[in-house]
Order: sequence, then structure tokens, then C-alpha cells
Amino acid sequence: MVDLINLVQTLTTPHPLDRYLELIRPTLTTRVMRAEIIHVRRSVLGSVTLTLRPTRQWTGHAPGQYVQIGVVIDGVRHTRCYSPVNVASRRDRHIQLTVKAHPDGLVSQYLYNRALPGMVVDLTPAAGVFQLPEPRPERILLISGGSGITPVLSMLRTLADEGYPGEVAFLHYAKSPEVQPHRPELAEIERAHQNFRIESRYTSYGSGYFDYDELERVAPWFADAQTFVCGPPGLMDAVHKIFEAEQLADRLHAEEFTLSAAPVAVGEAFGTVSFAASGVSAQNNGAVLLEQAEAAGLTPEYGCRMGICFSCTAVRRTGCTRNMRTGDTNSDPDQPIQLCISAPVGDVEIDI
Repeated sequence: MVDLINLVQTLTTPHPLDRYLELIRPTLTTRVMRAEIIHVRRSVLGSVTLTLRPTRQWTGHAPGQYVQIGVVIDGVRHTRCYSPVNVASRRDRHIQLTVKAHPDGLVSQYLYNRALPGMVVDLTPAAGVFQLPEPRPERILLISGGSGITPVLSMLRTLADEGYPGEVAFLHYAKSPEVQPHRPELAEIERAHQNFRIESRYTSYGSGYFDYDELERVAPWFADAQTFVCGPPGLMDAVHKIFEAEQLADRLHAEEFTLSAAPVAVGEAFGTVSFAASGVSAQNNGAVLLEQAEAAGLTPEYGCRMGICFSCTAVRRTGCTRNMRTGDTNSDPDQPIQLCISAPVGDVEIDI
């Protein structure tokens, strides 16, 4: 079959076979994976839940992983990362995504306002190391805040679907019940599984609300558990500090969807950014390198724009950059870096 496809690809040169097939039906592809939106639900203020029917190339996901979704907006293709919220072994192979419409989120706003059944989006295979381990640990603690609920919800649903016999605690922070997605599903899971404890907190995120006493109330056995956390920086920092103080950092697994440090202010930035392969140079404005490259008229490949998918990796030939997720700086020559989370510190040469 593969040899036949390769032969047809050769005969249809210069355009790939998929270019012709998509004229018949956008999801009729041989190599490119896509998905059709078959159901749209806007039951929660500020969020939309999409059910996707992927093409035959889809091989499933592990609970906690993410996929990249690509849409064309005003003639430009944009991709973003979202974590499926459904169980990992869904029998109909459909994917369910819950997308929070962030105020400055181009793709999330587009999907929230314009997604309709029949719309076709690009899709990548599931990726990411934030996932439930095999075999399953005896106790599992899940903590999330805001849109960080999506990967841990997939974990929770998968454990319920498997009939997991161990202890599970799930703690979620939301601003109000009205903006928390999947509340009925969470209540149903807790009713059906006596070994599952599910609690929500409706308040602002941050270390002022999550503390050791809260951890003890929700999961007094947390020291013996494997803990998975995903949410905004304040919540993530609070969880990390407690687990480090308790010498339990090896039992904590985290997924971050936001940058932890702000780029340097324009007035404080200095130096020149040289894009060696393109012969373009620009004054360092303090932004991350992906944004500076785009401002200079370049179009480097990218995906999530938040340091998860590694699509925008490029080699830093010389100079120093700061990782905006960790705050660490590095000046070793000829090192691959992620453009979307790396900001230049002084003169930097990047091979793009």
C-alpha cells in the first residue's frame, strides 16, 4: 500500500496527492492528518467543547498528552496545542477538546466564536510526557486550575473508565462555577466511584489559596501518591514549593501552559539579533525570539508558542538567551533552543 501511494505521489508531481484529494473532500488524505468537527458545545461561559472525528492516521493519545490543531484565519494557518479531555481508549476514536477563549488568544477566540460542525482542522499525533504512568500507581492526586483542567480531566476519566481500584483525589480551582467546564461529568464520576474524591475551589489562583493544610484536607496520603498538576503560575509555584519542602519533588509531575517570566522591557533590552540563515538583523526589543523573527519579516515554523511542542526549535550559534519558563540563561554555542520561550540577552545569532 505504501509503495502504491509513493508511486501515485510521483505521478502527481509537482503537487502532492493530498492536494488533489482534498479538492474532493478535505479529510480524504493519504499522509496529512486532519479532523472534522462533528459536534460543538458552548454550555460554559468562555469555553467551547469540540468533538473531532480524525482521519485514519490517528492512533490515539495517552491521558495527559496534547495535540496540535491547525486552522486558517484570514488566509494564514495558525496552530495551537490542546489536551484531549476524553478517555484514552475511546472506542469511536473521536477526540474531545475543551478550548478556553483567552482574551488575546487568536485561535481560541476563533474556535469559540466560529467553530461549527463540518469544519475541518489540521491535526498532529498526540505528544508530551505529561501522562499517567504504566503500571498505574496505587494513589493518584490530580490538581488543576483554569484551563489546566484539560489534561488531568483526561487522566481522571481514563482512571474511571478502567475501573481503577486505588485512591484518587482531584482538586480544581476555578473563578466561579459558571466558568468551570464539565462540572456535571465530574459529579457523575464521583457518584459512580467511591474511591474518587473530587473537589472544586472557586476563587483566584495562587499561593494564598493552595497551602499545606489544603493538601492535607484533600489528600492526607499525598506523600505516598503520584501527583499531577497543571494550571496558572501561582498555583504551580505553590504546589512546587510544598513538594520541594517535603522532599517529594520526584513524586510531582507538572505541565505548564504559560510562561513564568515576563520578557525584558523594550527600554531595557540591548544588542542585536542576527538571523544567520536569512541574512537579517534587528535590534533586540526584549521579546522572545519567535516574535522578534516575525517582526523582522521571517516566518519560522512554530506550533504551540508556549514551549511544549518543540516545533520552533532552532540552533543558537552565539550569544546568551533566557528561558522564559525557568528564568535560566545559557550561552553555550551551537545549542538548539525553543524560539517561543527564549529571549535574547544582548547580541545573539540564531540559525534561521
